[in-house]
Amino acid sequence: MAQWGRWGMPVAASQQAPWIGDLWNGAWIASLVIGVFVWGLILWVMFRYRRKNNTEVPRQTRYNLPLEIMYTLVPFLIIGVLFFFTVRSQDAVLAKSAQPQHTVNVLGQKWSWTFNYMEQQNSAVGAVVHEGGTIEKIPDLYLPVNESVRFNLTSADVIHSFWIPEFYFKQDVIPGHPNSFDVTPNRTGVFLAKCAELCGTYHSAMLFNVHVVSVDEYNAYLKGLAAKGQTGEIKAPAWPNAVPSAPADEEHP
Repeated sequence: MAQWGRWGMPVAASQQAPWIGDLWNGAWIASLVIGVFVWGLILWVMFRYRRKNNTEVPRQTRYNLPLEIMYTLVPFLIIGVLFFFTVRSQDAVLAKSAQPQHTVNVLGQKWSWTFNYMEQQNSAVGAVVHEGGTIEKIPDLYLPVNESVRFNLTSADVIHSFWIPEFYFKQDVIPGHPNSFDVTPNRTGVFLAKCAELCGTYHSAMLFNVHVVSVDEYNAYLKGLAAKGQTGEIKAPAWPNAVPSAPADEEHP
């Protein structure tokens, strides 16, 4: 029943998620109200003005100016209200901290993810560390609970989309056009995330696990990556590679 109250959305796991959740719920409620009103009008007209015998001819009306003005203005009013709440939620979700507590540079590539933790100013870590995945190995993204994180998104080849469903947010990862957003995770747990843009043959393999943990666990995990020698930032190439990575079906001369 709880999921019905969220209209199918997962349990939120970030401070920004309620803005999208409220917009989602409001849109469903507005749609149902309008739907019930329209269905009611249809049924009322069907029964109120049904033909009672084969010789009856309904009164012929060429136009009804008040009615035409009403069904022109009402849709504009509905769209205006939805637009207002959409812009308000969008501005709140895209608002950025003046100084986020953590920065993760995300690199999307066919067909997995690389996460660069820019923690050189973090005394508990003191280095930039990274973790990358492959088609065979799903990478892990670790985030500290209740601390702000800035994601900087770049692509090494084609357009991908960075999507963590529990954050109620996704953003395109575009070659040559960096995007960024801030988020503050507020619920610990492990969440499955993915690419939400059809990006090629193995698009379905672009999964990653998001671990929202305590700050101590977060620092300990990054120190473990550093101990394995996974230091330094993995960057996108200067010229993105858009050449298909899968072998051709047949050889061409």
